[in-house]
Amino acid sequence: MRLVAVAALALLLAAPAYACAQHPTQGAMEAEFVCPECHTPLDESNSLIAQQMKAHIRTWIASGWNECRIKSTLVAQFGPAVVGVPATHGFDLLAWALPLGGGGLAVLLVGVGAWAWSRNRDDDPPGVGLPADLDRRVDEELARFDA
Repeated sequence: MRLVAVAALALLLAAPAYACAQHPTQGAMEAEFVCPECHTPLDESNSLIAQQMKAHIRTWIASGWNECRIKSTLVAQFGPAVVGVPATHGFDLLAWALPLGGGGLAVLLVGVGAWAWSRNRDDDPPGVGLPADLDRRVDEELARFDA
């Protein structure tokens, strides 16, 4: 039991250390940011500011900067709106939790609704229990169309 507790504690303490990639790639970094001028992903933008940001990222990666340092520098220069992916902590966690939770809830509700609908159906299809005089009239009309 103590071994499990120690392992869990080690994982919790190690998680922040692995939150930032030590050797980020150019493509991965460009995908995380938005061009402040045209508001498109940085890897898809060809504006002047986007080209300058890409050049800075390339230089910083070559200098050995980690992902957190690059991100904090760009946020300091352009503001938090430059980050295209919401953070996974604090209030920004809602951007991840609400769609996933809503999707899970929708799947659950559809499943429960399908189960309830299949349990409460009548075995007879609609129209099987017609009164005798109406059933006779329908048969006569159908016989007229067949002739």
